[in-house]
Amino acid sequence: MGTAKVQWRKSSKSTDSQGNCLEVAALGDEILIRESDDPDVVIRTTQAKLRAFIDSAVAGEFDSLA
Repeated sequence: MGTAKVQWRKSSKSTDSQGNCLEVAALGDEILIRESDDPDVVIRTTQAKLRAFIDSAVAGEFDSLA
């Protein structure tokens, strides 16, 4: 991540007592996503791509994967 300070956030709905949850952060034009139990693995994307993914998930486009 370099020297930039990253402010990670997690959902208030994350209640796993072991701390396993997704965290997100903004760094410049990028959106960073990681799992709290493996914080060294970070996915980088853009706000537009993340919005498209979330909209698709809400619309049920990935329901057949479960």
